[in-house]
Amino acid sequence: RKVSFMTSRMKSLKYLDMSNNLLRHDGADVQCQWAESLSELDLSSNQLVDAVFECLPVNVKKLSLQNNQISNVPRGMVELKSLEELNLASNRLADLPGCSGFTSLQFLNIEMNSILTPSADFFRSCPRVRELQAGHNPFKCSCELQAFIGLERQSGGKLFGWPAAYVCEYPQGLRGTELKDFHLSQLACNTMLLLVTALLLTLVLVAAVAFLCIYLDVPWYVRMTWQWTQTKRRAWHNPPGDQEPVLQFHAFISYSERDSPWVKNELIPNLEKGEGCVQLCQHERNFIPGKSIVENIINCIEKSYKSIFVLSPNFVQSEWCHYELYFAHHKLFSENSNSLILILLEPIPPYLIPARYHKLKALMAKRTYLEWPKERSKRALFWANLRAAISINLP
Repeated sequence: RKVSFMTSRMKSLKYLDMSNNLLRHDGADVQCQWAESLSELDLSSNQLVDAVFECLPVNVKKLSLQNNQISNVPRGMVELKSLEELNLASNRLADLPGCSGFTSLQFLNIEMNSILTPSADFFRSCPRVRELQAGHNPFKCSCELQAFIGLERQSGGKLFGWPAAYVCEYPQGLRGTELKDFHLSQLACNTMLLLVTALLLTLVLVAAVAFLCIYLDVPWYVRMTWQWTQTKRRAWHNPPGDQEPVLQFHAFISYSERDSPWVKNELIPNLEKGEGCVQLCQHERNFIPGKSIVENIINCIEKSYKSIFVLSPNFVQSEWCHYELYFAHHKLFSENSNSLILILLEPIPPYLIPARYHKLKALMAKRTYLEWPKERSKRALFWANLRAAISINLP
């Protein structure tokens, strides 16, 4: 303020250099009176803070406030409508100043401040600026900086010192990287786009999992596994005296009700009568009343040395046959046994086998099955092979 009063009577003063002193301005509510002719003022390397903008010559065209302690350009400052060049290098500014108080500004130097993520709308608010020196700041290379990097292309070369003076300081992994080489995808920087993309991917994943579950009939297998677990749990909790012998039958027969005439008239009579009495487990006579069907199936399969499946187009259309095949297949893997015997009563076209019967497809592809011969002369060999497959001495 004292300096301003000293110049107030100097009618011809145009240039004043007061740099490298200990000048201060405490912001006291006292008007500063500068010479009206003063057009260039150098106040660099002093002890000036934000309040200095309340005490500046209104007609100044070139102003240097380099190397002070300015951290912000206050909004309620004196308007410097004639100011064309402003040097604010080596201060404590955290962002680019607006041009609300510098309507004629053309050159701005804001190098070596504390700017991490400069505003991208600087040239929009300062349309007359022809050159901006903003290099040598500790830039933080993140999504917020992407807009400022794009500003260089829009400004048409108005960023002085680009690209060498514009280098990432943070994060540590990107230190030394020039801003022109720093790129982040739009997806990484747009939170809404990221959320929408994540939501869409989640929906697609859920839809794919749901489709696979339905196609592979996963809920059915989960339900059957639960039934098997519950049956096992009940068996473990039974008193030791209630435990029945492990093997009671030579074979459990699984067939469709539509194929029951063949089972009752051909299979059972030929195996249970004659030489080597065979004990067969049939649901009509061996299921225990009061227990669930699934529990009866599991118990019969576990008490049988073998499981005979009478395959036909009727078999693949039966829900209960699928249950029996599932539990027999489970026993095959859990006990590492060779307990399955497949009898092909009638040819099954592949298109008739539902998707859930992928185990049946795999078994028919890998395991040898007996085919019921239409010629009577070959049936004796068929029965001999079947008897040999289930031959065992039961306890």
